[in-house]
Amino acid sequence: MKKNNFISQSIILIACICPFWSCTDSTKIEARNWQLVWEDDFEGPEGEAINAANWTYELGQGPNGDGWGNNELQSYTNKPANVSLDGQGNLAITALKSGGYTSARINTKGLFEQTYGRFEAKIKMPWGQGIWPAFWLLGSNIETVGWPQCGEIDIMEFRGQEPNIIHGSLHGPGYSGGAPITKSFGYENDRFDVDYHVFAIEWDENSINYIVDGITYQRIESEDVPGEWVYNHPFYIILNVAVGGNYVGFPAQNTPFPQTMYVDYVKVFKEAN
Repeated sequence: MKKNNFISQSIILIACICPFWSCTDSTKIEARNWQLVWEDDFEGPEGEAINAANWTYELGQGPNGDGWGNNELQSYTNKPANVSLDGQGNLAITALKSGGYTSARINTKGLFEQTYGRFEAKIKMPWGQGIWPAFWLLGSNIETVGWPQCGEIDIMEFRGQEPNIIHGSLHGPGYSGGAPITKSFGYENDRFDVDYHVFAIEWDENSINYIVDGITYQRIESEDVPGEWVYNHPFYIILNVAVGGNYVGFPAQNTPFPQTMYVDYVKVFKEAN
């Protein structure tokens, strides 16, 4: 999510099965016995706040007031209009336009962090030029070593102007900002804003697999990165919807608002012994 003058490096290939973006032969991915260790299914009445035992809010326009390092336009709030339960078992993160733009960004920092495992969420996207939702992880040591040394795993990023494509990326020292390791995945006859889809990674000491709806479309191994492999420590979860920024560009005059990302659940697993 933290891009800083991002220029897409996505690798576009013809897939051998229904998705038309590159996919990995899942027969080469070893099966694992996953054990659920953390989850939030966002059950509760409409308008209720997020569970404070699981999530905390990030507010404003970033610690430096620069749109979170990406020239994003929104200011993040903790208001129910921007982030709350929808009463139907979903989290609703909503970008609004009223003079300026507001939205929300929540994370599990200091509440839940894990090294390795399967991180998974079922999400229905917002859409429109300049809308940028994401489900991602940051290294919990960011305060001591900084970014990108802490590592960043973008499980799912979405450009609202490309409703049938998502992106999975890895940022670390030597491959960050405008030069991450990244790949796209999409459907010819489906859009990510019309229904829910499951986005996941499976992460171990030496590799990270990127998965959409059970299809592994990207595998990054430690020897693939052009710099240091910084993924052997705890990471925390982030969910947000940005408006504008280097990655997606400005909203258009006809970009509709409000725009809401609905999250049915977030689950984290570890490999059972």
